[in-house]
Amino acid sequence: MTNDRTPAGERRWDSRLARAHRYLRPGIGLKRWLVVVFLGELLLASAGALILRQVYRGVAPDDPTQSPLLYLLTLQFLPLPLRPVVLLGIGVGLFLFGFWRLIGNLVAPFNSGEEPLVELIYQKRSLARGPRIVAIGGGTGLSTLLRGLKEFSSNITAVVTVADDGGSSGKLRTELGIPPVGDIRNCIAALADAEPLMTSLMHYRFPADSQETNGLSGHAFGNLLIAALTAVEGDFEQGVRHANRVLAVRGQVVPVAPVPLTLHAELSDGRWVEGESLIARHQGIRRVWIAPPDVRASVEAVEAIARADLIVLGPGSLYTSLLPSLLVPQIRAALLSASAARLYVCNVATQVGETEGYTLADHLAALQAHNARDVVDVVLVNDNFAARTPRDYGAAPVRFEMPPPAQLQPRIVHRD
Repeated sequence: MTNDRTPAGERRWDSRLARAHRYLRPGIGLKRWLVVVFLGELLLASAGALILRQVYRGVAPDDPTQSPLLYLLTLQFLPLPLRPVVLLGIGVGLFLFGFWRLIGNLVAPFNSGEEPLVELIYQKRSLARGPRIVAIGGGTGLSTLLRGLKEFSSNITAVVTVADDGGSSGKLRTELGIPPVGDIRNCIAALADAEPLMTSLMHYRFPADSQETNGLSGHAFGNLLIAALTAVEGDFEQGVRHANRVLAVRGQVVPVAPVPLTLHAELSDGRWVEGESLIARHQGIRRVWIAPPDVRASVEAVEAIARADLIVLGPGSLYTSLLPSLLVPQIRAALLSASAARLYVCNVATQVGETEGYTLADHLAALQAHNARDVVDVVLVNDNFAARTPRDYGAAPVRFEMPPPAQLQPRIVHRD
């Protein structure tokens, strides 16, 4: 029993011994395989002893007065040179079999059964050493990007916009006063290691205008889950952290700010439009801004940007998903001081309404108009225009039209 006078080092060792003792409790299924591993090692040691005896002491005659059990255990019924070979074979077999079952029992609680053990070990060990990647944006573009990135690294931080005001997110925002959670839900589902059923559950949407669902009509289950966790914790950021843990997310998903943002836009005809869902429908957007303009950024987002090896901006809706995050002052300051490469992924296709008819030069001009051009080092743009045409009326591939040379600051990389 420790007391206040016990040295800290001794207390740590006592704690470790107490935790190690728990592995030997009944029901865990480790003791039997530890015994098998020990027997394998014992046979390997016996084989080594026989080899050394034959090499250094010569061949000794067998003792005929030994008991039958000892006669069998020492393999005296076999030729002397064959005995260490048999012991080696049996020892290696027992050791490998026991070790494999031991490891299998240790990782079994974390294995959903959908993936083989070797894939699970690769994800937990190899991907954990992957590059630190920060992806900033929202909407369908960011969640699609994350599904690809998580195959290369589990050190991913998704910084998600909180300016949405439509659909289920908009209802919860109005009724509960919490930031919109739809894009956060999509990103958590994209990075989750949960079974497919859990991912489907996060996206399940209660039928709209259904008498059976009443107040749940139109809401996504994942949105309600994050809203409930926020209510339990009394803090939106803490609620999102718990949602990350519940679904075993590879990396983390964080809101760009802990409070909801309101997006405003000025159109080319001088009109002002308020609200992300309304702005997305309009063409000729001249500029956008957020309210409150001095909103505090998420601490985790700023820290992740500072530690990142790669920062990815987009793809996603230019004015309603990407720029609202880049307009948060602390996010912009963190991007300017970041040591990592900052990559802007230009959309493959235009978006009906806000970027209809836009080329690469138009996308870069929009970044320039919002003082976001200087936070981009490299621009990745699609150059395959023979691919499937977007189904949305008015959408088309983003053409590879270069901006004027005087404005060309970032490096342009074009790929299929």
